[in-house]
Amino acid sequence: MLFSSIPFLYYFLPVVLIAYYLVPKSIKNMVLLLASLVFYGWGEPAYVFLMMASIGLGYVFGILIEKYKGTPWSKVCMIVSIVISLGFLGYFKYTNFFVSNFSAVTGISVPLLKVVLPIGISFYTFQLVSYIIDVYRGSVKAQKNFISLATYITMFPQLIAGPIVRYSDVENQLKERTVTFDKIAYGIKRFSIGLGKKILIANVLGEFCASFKETDEKAVLFYWAYAIAVSLQIYFDFSGYSDMAIGLGSMLGFRFVENFNYPFISKSATEFWRRWHMSLGTWFRDYVYIPLGGSRCSRARNIFNLLVVWMLTGFWHGADWTFVVWGLYFGILLILEKTFLLKWLEKYKALGHVYILFFVLISFVIFDSAGIGDALTHIGAMFGLGGLPFMTDITGYYLGSYGIMFLIAMIGATPLPKLLVQKLMQNKTGKTAAEILMPVVAVVILLVATGYLVDGSFNPFLYFRF
Repeated sequence: MLFSSIPFLYYFLPVVLIAYYLVPKSIKNMVLLLASLVFYGWGEPAYVFLMMASIGLGYVFGILIEKYKGTPWSKVCMIVSIVISLGFLGYFKYTNFFVSNFSAVTGISVPLLKVVLPIGISFYTFQLVSYIIDVYRGSVKAQKNFISLATYITMFPQLIAGPIVRYSDVENQLKERTVTFDKIAYGIKRFSIGLGKKILIANVLGEFCASFKETDEKAVLFYWAYAIAVSLQIYFDFSGYSDMAIGLGSMLGFRFVENFNYPFISKSATEFWRRWHMSLGTWFRDYVYIPLGGSRCSRARNIFNLLVVWMLTGFWHGADWTFVVWGLYFGILLILEKTFLLKWLEKYKALGHVYILFFVLISFVIFDSAGIGDALTHIGAMFGLGGLPFMTDITGYYLGSYGIMFLIAMIGATPLPKLLVQKLMQNKTGKTAAEILMPVVAVVILLVATGYLVDGSFNPFLYFRF
């Protein structure tokens, strides 16, 4: 089930919220768990059992790790738990990738397995792994209540698209939380913003990208427009889902971590990754980069650590060489910045903005490509290779048709709209006007988004890859 769907918006969510608000505190986690299992099982019920088996094993190993604290058995339990969790992820997500590459390298034809990728497995696996490691480190207590642990892992707001919520962030909230009018109001506002990002901006940009791929009359300018569109589409799609997750969490009394912080205003790749998918970046930092030695080691070792982390970051996104190259691409940029480039970018900030926007556009062309060859063709065409004209009538038609949306998306990817609202609320009249308009805007977004959904408009789900 998707947040941006009629069944979720008009059937599932209202029923769940009513039930959740009416039941006593003692069974709110149970209601939330059951609702989350229905949400996850809506499209693929068989994989509910896989997820619950993963949670059950994590629950048992968490208790064993704590029980044998200070003995070698604690570490053994941690390692076995992580191997099992990553083993499930590896089997379902990467088996056919390795099989196809083995066939390509050896020339031996090995049939692909009939394996379907469970939605959200990358997200809930990382949450389980972080929980197990934190219990081993002693930074959190093992959860003795299975319902509470299962609620944390399966919680439908962040189950299939993040943010990656750490157990330590919600440990106390699982025991005690309050649902207030202010939290509900904030949650509705935040959810509406995310829904608008997804339906009204990301999906429209996705239509442009689909049209670009379907037409044979391409031009250099069309390729650059596609690079801008796909970068903004991924941003508004992913940040929109994060906004909706944070909003839903607030409606349920939870406070989730932020996942995006206007990454396109960055002045370096280092800053970009402090602002983009922040929960994933901090996860790899705390559970891979620092255990490898981080930056407190020799230059050569630090470069190795960065390359490992960014190869894994790319591979986490999907079982394709394009994702591995995409991750290493950013890894190399970060190594260059750490080595010498960052001091120049900090000195010449305007240059830094141009630099990172250029390399980010190239990166998401790689990210969205069907393969390495397709990526190289796209990037080459952006620089005039292949004898393409700079401009064609078809290019002009699509740029004219989508020009307003491009402008809205580019402005919306900056803090400018938020700053204008904050400026408006600095005086009493403006604050009153904003308080009146915000509910109206939320309703308008819901109605317009509903119109798009009822009409059967373009509504892809990017996280099937993850």
